[in-house]
Amino acid sequence: MTEVTKRILVTGGTGLVGRAIEKVVADGEGRPDEEWIFVSSRDADLTSSSETKALFERHKPTHVIHLAAMVGGLFKNIRSNLDFWRTNIHINDNVLHSAHESGVQKVVSCLSTCIFPDKTTYPIDETMIHNGPPHSSNFGYSYAKRMIDVQNRGYSEQHGRRFTAVIPTNVFGPHDNFNIEDGHVLPGLIHKVYLAKQSGSALTVWGTGKPRRQFIYSLDLARLFLWVLREYDEVEPIILSVGEEDEVSIREAAEAIAEAMDFSGELVFDTTKSDGQFKKTASNAKLRQYLPEFQFTPFRKAVKETCAWFNANYANARK
Repeated sequence: MTEVTKRILVTGGTGLVGRAIEKVVADGEGRPDEEWIFVSSRDADLTSSSETKALFERHKPTHVIHLAAMVGGLFKNIRSNLDFWRTNIHINDNVLHSAHESGVQKVVSCLSTCIFPDKTTYPIDETMIHNGPPHSSNFGYSYAKRMIDVQNRGYSEQHGRRFTAVIPTNVFGPHDNFNIEDGHVLPGLIHKVYLAKQSGSALTVWGTGKPRRQFIYSLDLARLFLWVLREYDEVEPIILSVGEEDEVSIREAAEAIAEAMDFSGELVFDTTKSDGQFKKTASNAKLRQYLPEFQFTPFRKAVKETCAWFNANYANARK
């Protein structure tokens, strides 16, 4: 019998990416020498240093995937930038310091492409994170996430820790936050299409529909997280994304959802609502240097699977 030598603690383990990692591990990607522990806010308040320390003492992880964060869509960020900054700074400092103090061998934290400068050239890459201020709409969240990179470098230089981070583009999939007011664009649109279909009304999309995004399916991201945990040894972050050629507009995303949900009503764009950043095109050249053969799930297939999950789990998914 293989001895368990890795105890992998996943914070934010019941969220979108945590559930995807859990599924990928259960479906055969896990290894006999790994024990996986998925925790949520019910297990510990990570804004509390004492509760975070107690969580680490209880589970004694050798590795950590740090997903826990206060997150939300564009309009929630605009309303609550200070809350996003303070909450995420506390969470990140507590998790990284508890990992350091308890001798964790490796931490992989999850950042976001919104951390990149608002005024920049495209495509963005890993060298450009600190080149200027992020977009004003979500500066609290963006700066808090940037500080993980600063902290990782500090723990590496002062203590030799193998702490790193990944930067996914827009993630979506089963177990997403489908709240129309506070969720991200794709799950919000899925919920809107569902309701428009039920009521026989038009689908109203906030903004012009012109902004462009790279979307990554949560199950693809989960497989890449396992690779980073096991194989990627740089402190510098790595962008996990589909290629630039797979970028789609919000209009195209709405049309793909309408098709997947068999919605034939009208699409209306509410141009009184903010678009946020027009584009955040990211280069996945560094990822491709490591994994040239990695196959991403085609966007429309991933949308179809996500819509099917939402339909099947509507009672819980809509909350």
